[in-house]
Amino acid sequence: MASQTELLAPFVDKRILVTGGSGYLALGLVRALSGVQSSVVRLSRSGGTPAGVVRQTVGRVDDVIGDVRDPDTWARALPGVDFVFHLAAQTSVPRASQDPPSDLEVNVRSMLHLLETCRRHGYQPAILFAGTVTEAGIPTTLPVDETHPDAPATIYDLHKLVAESYLKHYAAQGVVRGATLRLSNVYGPGPESGSADRGVLNRMVAKALNREPLTVFGAGEYVRDYVYVEDVTAAFLAAGAHIERASGRSYVIGTGTGHTVTQALNLVADRVALKTGCRVPVTHVDPPQPLHPIELRNFVADTTRFREATGWTPRVSLVEGIDRTVAYLAAAAAPRRSGDGTWSGT
Repeated sequence: MASQTELLAPFVDKRILVTGGSGYLALGLVRALSGVQSSVVRLSRSGGTPAGVVRQTVGRVDDVIGDVRDPDTWARALPGVDFVFHLAAQTSVPRASQDPPSDLEVNVRSMLHLLETCRRHGYQPAILFAGTVTEAGIPTTLPVDETHPDAPATIYDLHKLVAESYLKHYAAQGVVRGATLRLSNVYGPGPESGSADRGVLNRMVAKALNREPLTVFGAGEYVRDYVYVEDVTAAFLAAGAHIERASGRSYVIGTGTGHTVTQALNLVADRVALKTGCRVPVTHVDPPQPLHPIELRNFVADTTRFREATGWTPRVSLVEGIDRTVAYLAAAAAPRRSGDGTWSGT
């Protein structure tokens, strides 16, 4: 994979819009982009600066308040923009199922407003969109690559697929250049997720540091592909750097190595014990209600196509990533909410 300097070279002297600017994925991306001479616009509804973003930067980082559901936000934000990293999203699967119209507004209509603003005004940025591997539904074979048929099993995944399809359509029409990165289970240092079904591995690390037991629903035999957040940042940068080859496509992003939920939590307990001297128990409990079929899937990514298009490869193993997450959370001054501490595997 290219060095950080090579990855960032295409963004020098460019104007870059990052939506979801106060969120988890934006943190590492903005930090990386702030290391080169560029102009980064960090768009969020609150305009707040996420903890951990380096404020002394080589380039310029501006915070802009706006709602991606509002066409006027795009009209204000897009002039002169060369790259859009569209990371803003409603990320809770249960919330999407409970209120599909609201989820559609955030996860679909925002994309359409972005694309239509580009079409009407002749803007042609490169758009990199955060999708999800669960757009493909329940895998029928492993590992999963881009040839796996799409069969979304939840409203959230359906809306992500619709937004991705809009981007592909507008790219095919030459309105923009754009690609979607379908992300597997992302973990690692950063702000706590606002959705209870996201960032679960991070919350398990926090619980273990607090010497609280870790619980798994059922046997925990389902396989996940855990990808470290810095590798995800590098994937977005690689997609932007190679947008001419990547445009019009979606790519599966993971490590290519699977771990069961039970294996992952035992690894968390082991690695935290090395730091604290206390290994918390990992216990198995019955789920409070039947789990959705999407929770019962097995998943391992085949990233061959993305590697061939961009040269990207994941670098951080699960052991190293957990160790880095342990160090980050242990050093954090602010207390972290751990929820009910039950792992569902999403």
